[in-house]
Amino acid sequence: MRILVTGGAGYIGSHTCKRLKACGHDPIVFDNLSTGHRSFVRFGPLVEGDLNDRAALDRAFAEHRPDAIIHFAASAYVGESVQDPLKYYRNNVGGTCNLLTAAVAHGVRDIIFSSSCATYGTPASVPIVETMPQAPINPYGDTKLVGESMLRAATAAYGMRCIALRYFNAAGADLDGELGEAHDPETHAIPLILAAARGTIPAFSVFGTDYATPDGSCVRDFLHVADLADAHVRAVEALQRLDGFTAINLGTGTGHSVLELIATVERVTERRVPVVRGPRRSGDPAALVADATLAADLLGWSPRHAALDTIIRSAWDWMHNPLHPLGNGTRDAG
Repeated sequence: MRILVTGGAGYIGSHTCKRLKACGHDPIVFDNLSTGHRSFVRFGPLVEGDLNDRAALDRAFAEHRPDAIIHFAASAYVGESVQDPLKYYRNNVGGTCNLLTAAVAHGVRDIIFSSSCATYGTPASVPIVETMPQAPINPYGDTKLVGESMLRAATAAYGMRCIALRYFNAAGADLDGELGEAHDPETHAIPLILAAARGTIPAFSVFGTDYATPDGSCVRDFLHVADLADAHVRAVEALQRLDGFTAINLGTGTGHSVLELIATVERVTERRVPVVRGPRRSGDPAALVADATLAADLLGWSPRHAALDTIIRSAWDWMHNPLHPLGNGTRDAG
């Protein structure tokens, strides 16, 4: 199939394009390169464009005639969404509306939506199942929930088929060394802990050590990006047998604390991680862990690279990789 991949020059999008190509599909990347990287687009053509530019979308649909869409493109920093919420509603809600309008106009009915566990807010219990209430606690999570609502309505009104994949914490890097995480600024825990171990930042900040968790620090479900990419390909193929709207969690079902991450990084890298301990951040739930039973049942999917050591080793190797577009971590401190 020809798959239009919005945000395909980004972290998860580029890994998914690689997996699509390996599985015999043709990815077409639609990206404005505001946060993505041109060097990550190597598995199909790049169409430079913005989701808020309806004419650019129409040209992409007319020229490439996709059979389906995987929609990653979004602003994705929780903290920034609090500081500049209108940017997030403009890009994530407005952009998704434009994309759906173009898809309907060009007769494309199948879409995979990049959603988030942020739609659940602070869950009453873990692991989280898809039927739990969705109550986002920041504008980013709210825009993802609004996106899901639009897709539910579109499937009912226009006969579209959609799977919303609610990610937990994407982590790691391509095991072949071709791709990896390259955010600027970087906000994700594992690359920041590795940067502290490497000496490219002074220390890693732990926000809160008094949560009701085994060691007092936040617990999260970390999923290797290669497994995440595989789930997207399976979801595209599953749409051939699923009608309407379906929401599916993607995670390992195992939580790891922030302090556990630090200890694992120190073991894998054989380096000490300088740490600064601070108070809790507002809005950080104590634990977010997925129940991924539905992904196994509907997609035949399960993580193959779930070991925390594997995730961290791949991310550490990527920091040394000359293909890293930002050059992060390529030199030791001093």
